[in-house]
Amino acid sequence: MPTTRRTFGALAAGAALAALAPTAAANTAPRHRRLIAHDDFRHGLRRWATELQDGGTVTASRGVLEIDVPSGATVWYRQRLEGPYLLAYTATAVSEGGVNDRVSDLNNFWNATDVRSPDDLFATPRGGALDEYDHLTTYYAGYGANYNTTTRLRRYVGEPGVRPLVYDYTEPLLVPNEPNRVRIVSDGSTVRWWNNGRLVFDYTDPQPYTSGHFAFRTVWSHFRIRDFRVWRLAPEHP
Repeated sequence: MPTTRRTFGALAAGAALAALAPTAAANTAPRHRRLIAHDDFRHGLRRWATELQDGGTVTASRGVLEIDVPSGATVWYRQRLEGPYLLAYTATAVSEGGVNDRVSDLNNFWNATDVRSPDDLFATPRGGALDEYDHLTTYYAGYGANYNTTTRLRRYVGEPGVRPLVYDYTEPLLVPNEPNRVRIVSDGSTVRWWNNGRLVFDYTDPQPYTSGHFAFRTVWSHFRIRDFRVWRLAPEHP
């Protein structure tokens, strides 16, 4: 059983640990879906905005979004997303001997808004360093962060230096060169993040962020990402 700490909210520790249990329902929810956004990564970065701390390369071609960077990098999907939705992608942490092939930091922002320009996320410039994102209201998942030692969920509140922690795990973590099939659900107060059919984060937010921008975020790493899709979720019927 992994070590687990809660520093935000009031869910019991047992419920938090249950979020790590395998679940057959992770990718087979019966609700009707309608595709509202996608990218097959064959036509460049026109749907994405990159913020790089110290350079590196971000490319989209031949079905792959490739992020190969020496420090902080955030790659934003330009389209603002409105919930309820299901977002999916597949990412592989590359370990092939490259200078940036440090297996770490498969991270995401979602439902992000910058409080300095709430109507336009891209009206405020940012340079890729993590503290520049403290002005966001957003959810932030860090999977295999800190040299692949931690997996965490945070709920940013738009205040410098304040990054409230919801879940803090010592596993699951990244496996070199193995695909991570990520699913994110934003459904009112329900916030869920799956990897390979395993429910990693399951959070009920009493004051949810229900719309905003999505991003891939990483630090000193090399990822190949495929099959980005977002579906609108139909309301659940009683």
